[in-house]
Amino acid sequence: MNLNSAKTPAVRNFNGVAQKAIGDGQPCYIIGEIGINHNGSLDIAKALIDGAADAGCNAVKFQKRTPELCVPKDQWDLMRDTPWGRMRYIDYRYKTEFGADEYLAIAEYCKSKNIDWFVSAWDEPSVDFIEKFNPCLYKAASASLTDLGLLKKMKDTGKPLMISTGMSSLEEIDAAVKYLGTENLLIAHSTSAYPCKVEELNLRIIHTLQDKFPGTPIGYSGHEVGLATTLAAVTLGATFVERHITLDRAMWGSDQAASVEMGGLTKLVRDIRDIQASLGDGVKKVYDSEMGARKRLRRFENPTASAQL
Repeated sequence: MNLNSAKTPAVRNFNGVAQKAIGDGQPCYIIGEIGINHNGSLDIAKALIDGAADAGCNAVKFQKRTPELCVPKDQWDLMRDTPWGRMRYIDYRYKTEFGADEYLAIAEYCKSKNIDWFVSAWDEPSVDFIEKFNPCLYKAASASLTDLGLLKKMKDTGKPLMISTGMSSLEEIDAAVKYLGTENLLIAHSTSAYPCKVEELNLRIIHTLQDKFPGTPIGYSGHEVGLATTLAAVTLGATFVERHITLDRAMWGSDQAASVEMGGLTKLVRDIRDIQASLGDGVKKVYDSEMGARKRLRRFENPTASAQL
C-alpha cells in the first residue's frame, strides 16, 4: 500500500496564500466548496468566505459556467420555480453566475481574509474569463474528466490542475492523467451523488489512486451528509479535502442538502488538524511524558530493551 511517500510534494508551483505546497508532508489542504450555494448573491458569497476563513479553511471554490454552452439546448425553455420567480431554466442558470465585478470583489475579499480561492471551470470561455482574476489553481469537475479540450485549456494556464473523479472508471481516470501528465496535477477521489450514500463512498479508492499515481497528491471531494467519513479520508492519506459549504442546509439550491454548515465546518477543520497531528511518523518510541508513569508502574524491565532507551 502506497501512502504517498514521495519526498517532495508533486504540486510545487502553487501560489497559495498561507500554504505553498500541497502533497505528502504538508498540512491537509482544506477547501470550502461554495459552488453556486451563493444563489447569485455577493453578500452570501462573502458570508461563506468569512465562515470558511474563520473555520481555518485554506481555500474556497466557486463554479463558473457559460450557460448557453453548458445547458443542453432542449432544456433552455423548461420552466422552473426559483427564488426569483418562475422562469426558463437558461435564465435561472444566468441568475446564479457571477460576472467580472463579482469575481473582482471575490478576489479582493479573499486576499483580505488570507484565504485562497479558485473555480471549477465548466467550459473553455470560462477559463479565459477567470484567468483575468489569477486564481491559485483550477479544478475540473467530475463531469469534465473526459473533456480533453477543457482539461488542456486549464493545464495550459500553467496553474496547478485538480481533477475530480466521480462518475468515472479507473480507465477514464488513467486516460486523463496520461493526457495531462502528472506535473502540478492533483487527483480527487469522489462519488457524484448528492448527497452520497456512505456505502458508495468507497474511500479505499484513495489507496488505489496512491498506488497507481505515486508522488501525485491524492485528495477527497465529498458529497455525503456528516463529517466522520471525510475525517476517515484524511486518516487514509488524503492530502486535500473539499466539502460543499452553506449558511443553512434548508436554503434553496440543489447542493445545499449535501453541504456543511459553518458550525460543522469549524469542527471538521479542527478534527482534521488533530488527526494529522496524531498520526505521527510510525516509529515507536517512549516519550518523555511517559517516563513518570513508567517509573511508577513498570515492575519488570527487559534489560535488552531498556538499554536501547
